[in-house]
Amino acid sequence: MLSFIFQRVLYTLPIMFGVALVCFALVHLAPGDPLVSIMPPDASQELQKQLMEIYGFNKSYPEQFIRWGWRALQGDLGTSIASGRPVTSEVMRAVGNTFRLASVATLIGFVFGCLFGFVAGYFQNSWVDKAASLTSVLGVSVPHYWLGMVLVIIFSSLLMWLPPNGAGPGGSSDWHWNWEHIKHLILPAVTMSVIPMGIISRTVRALVAEILSQEFIVGLKAKGLTNVGIFMHVVKNAAPTALAVMGLQLGYLLGGSILIETVFSWPGTGFLLNSAIFQRDLPLLQGTILVLATFFVILNMIVDIIQTMLDPRIARG
Repeated sequence: MLSFIFQRVLYTLPIMFGVALVCFALVHLAPGDPLVSIMPPDASQELQKQLMEIYGFNKSYPEQFIRWGWRALQGDLGTSIASGRPVTSEVMRAVGNTFRLASVATLIGFVFGCLFGFVAGYFQNSWVDKAASLTSVLGVSVPHYWLGMVLVIIFSSLLMWLPPNGAGPGGSSDWHWNWEHIKHLILPAVTMSVIPMGIISRTVRALVAEILSQEFIVGLKAKGLTNVGIFMHVVKNAAPTALAVMGLQLGYLLGGSILIETVFSWPGTGFLLNSAIFQRDLPLLQGTILVLATFFVILNMIVDIIQTMLDPRIARG
């Protein structure tokens, strides 16, 4: 087991280097001058050269990448062009908000997705199966941003039960686990949970249907095992794949929440990315993408390790 974990960590290192290289290249290939947002329209050539030197844009791309990568390893992602604040502090504050939102959304999607999937798998071709399958298809098909706006109209504008935006009272971004802050979390978390719920439900339904058709289930029934015992065997066999899907969905939500966070004005990485793109803030854009990609790679590694602990056959394979 330890050798498998060591191999997974070694495999992660070149992946992280490739992620950093792609992140740097894609951001710099985008058209436009990154300093245009802070330079006056009548800026002199001398001022432009000074700013280029301060932010390191006067150096060649390989030099910029080496300098940026070395500083990133030390925890320094540069300084935001638009705000002048350290990128690391802005990104980590936003990552905390996004991780909180994505974790709650993934938990909701996993619980209800597994519930619908197990019910549909056990009662194949029944009306329960059709209803659960229809719910999962709708969850995958409905656009995030549209559902978010509909929920805001219903629960904020019409019923006035929940706040429509922000992470806390008065637009505060400081989080506390109390009802006033949790109310701001409900609508975006439910909106984000719909697609993971649909994907996990369809995956678990297919797994359960396949497991129930295998010969060892017939053998367990022939031995007189109770339905509860058979259910536990099904859960044990379906858990590694369901866990892998949940881990991937959490990673996708961490990096793909830009529309939801924009709709609900949630101060996370998606909202930060949106601002950095429109302001052409290269250091902030690079730092946010790198941190999100690092979380995604590490999360996949952790999921692989947990999968192996649940099913040792993976390591032997």
